[in-house]
Amino acid sequence: MISLQVLFEEINQLKDKQDLRLHLAAKIGEYFAAKRSGIFFFDQLLLENRNLQNVLNVALSVEHNPVARYLTERHTPVHEGLVTSPKAWALICPRPDHWHVMAGPIVNRGQLVGAVGCTREQSMLAFDTQNLADLSAICLHLSVWAATVRSQNVSVGQAFSEGIEKSPHPSFRINRLTSRELQIAELVGLGRTNAEIGNELWITENSVKQALKRIFRKLAVSCRAEMVAKLYATHRPLQAAELA
Repeated sequence: MISLQVLFEEINQLKDKQDLRLHLAAKIGEYFAAKRSGIFFFDQLLLENRNLQNVLNVALSVEHNPVARYLTERHTPVHEGLVTSPKAWALICPRPDHWHVMAGPIVNRGQLVGAVGCTREQSMLAFDTQNLADLSAICLHLSVWAATVRSQNVSVGQAFSEGIEKSPHPSFRINRLTSRELQIAELVGLGRTNAEIGNELWITENSVKQALKRIFRKLAVSCRAEMVAKLYATHRPLQAAELA
């Protein structure tokens, strides 16, 4: 069985939210012997599927869901047995694979920014206090990871602005790019694809492509890597991962 220490090490090595959700969620599910498991960041959930709005209004509603209310108010892991009876929970969430539910918070700057969730079927054992303690430890590491990643992303954005402003050549001045173009350039520097950039900025993938063409023309470059390298030239060299 996978250990907590292995999970902690995995969290420390992850690079972004997508990596975390794809590779860590299943391992957390394995650790807790869960039927289903997932890691959710609220700022991305609706961007990925706007049809989820009606579902989330109920599933994550503090009025309808006592687990969500407990998580929101206390920022600590919870399972359904702490906040309601089995009969009431069956009415709130009738899905057979969600008979037992446990959730934990991902917190950044005092705000609930995401959650870790595990579910079990009726035939499986309910989550217990040891599970809550272990999930609390995992959520602590995830919250630190989320804060660290955010800090690194902010630093990258600052690097673009500072690097461009310090450049003596007029073609590199920050007013050469619009605020939207600079946002897109920053996200390219973070390794985002056109589709990911479009989702994050609420624009179409084609709009991202057209913006990159304008940026290339303004900076006299022919590819993404050259664009990022040129914008960073006066500040610091890029890491290979940022050019991927």
